[in-house]
Amino acid sequence: MIRPLLAALLLAFAAGPALADIVVFDDGRVVKAASYRVVEDELEIGLQGGGSYRVDLGRIERIVDDEVTDTCTAADPGLPALGYDLSYRDDRKPLFNTRYDKVIVEEAKRYGVDASLISALIRAESNYEPRAVSRKGARGLMQLMPATARRLSLSRPFDPVANVRAGARYLRELLDRFNHKPELVLAAYNAGENAVETYGGVPPYRETVGYVKRILSWWTPALAATVAAPAAAATIRSSP
Repeated sequence: MIRPLLAALLLAFAAGPALADIVVFDDGRVVKAASYRVVEDELEIGLQGGGSYRVDLGRIERIVDDEVTDTCTAADPGLPALGYDLSYRDDRKPLFNTRYDKVIVEEAKRYGVDASLISALIRAESNYEPRAVSRKGARGLMQLMPATARRLSLSRPFDPVANVRAGARYLRELLDRFNHKPELVLAAYNAGENAVETYGGVPPYRETVGYVKRILSWWTPALAATVAAPAAAATIRSSP
């Protein structure tokens, strides 16, 4: 169930003309910020009317850049009209031949998540840099914010195995919540589950729309290949 205040704030944002940074707290509170910056273990939030204040970074669930208003209402991922099962499958391998492929496969199996999708998400999040820290304070291969890491019991965000394990667990939660729809799962990973539910799809945020399209541009061809292979084999078997 979406918190009424959160829904009202997000919908109000969609109606206004100004771009902003959207800061979501771990209690669901949303702040529309003029700017932000990480200062050690705190986030400094710039106010629309001037001034700023700081909060513990561990209270921040996520930050989404560049709110989009009526210029962009949804992502258009261009996905074929078929049902998706984003569970783990042996024939869907990590996509980019990195040294973390074994870890990705192991954690994908552990939580029953498509390994190729995890690999595409890691490329978008950190480009496979295990010690990456974003300007928002997200950390590690799968760029988990401190609040999310705490919820997932991740105490070593720069440890590749621990980070991918927590990220795969989070993706499993999103798969279950959004019925394996890849565009919604990815949007929720970037912008938050409540934002996806509030807008009834991919939220109209420039960052989120671009994020979903970028990951699907890498992952969808791999999906198409695994869908086409069984169909081709069936055609061969049925040929006289």
